[in-house]
Amino acid sequence: MIKEIVTDNFFLSQKAKPATKEDQAVIQDLKDTLKAHRHHCVGMAANMIGINKAIIIVAMGPLDLVMVNPEITSQAKPYQTQEGCLSHTGQKPTQRYQEIQVQYLDEHFHPKNRRFQGPLAQVIQHEMDHLAGILI
Repeated sequence: MIKEIVTDNFFLSQKAKPATKEDQAVIQDLKDTLKAHRHHCVGMAANMIGINKAIIIVAMGPLDLVMVNPEITSQAKPYQTQEGCLSHTGQKPTQRYQEIQVQYLDEHFHPKNRRFQGPLAQVIQHEMDHLAGILI
């Protein structure tokens, strides 16, 4: 189901709770909502649709990558950038890493461990900031 995008800073600043298999409907809601906003959005965290669970979705071209309970296990090559967000107006400066290693569960709750780099790594870091309650 397509959900409204949350813009309440108090809600968005809450740290996400771990997701469980009972949160499967949240994954579908994230897929539907990202699809509806795809022309101007490349990723979302569950709190952006009003669910305070550790789930993100990232557009990888025509495919969507769902990450449940993601954790960055390594990062390299820091850089400064400006980012905007569907939940906020304007852009803000932030530090990102060109390369990251992420441990997560996929949408079927199978464990994964993958390396990401470039723009995809940046989007993942942005969405993971949402899970930590960090507002960009």
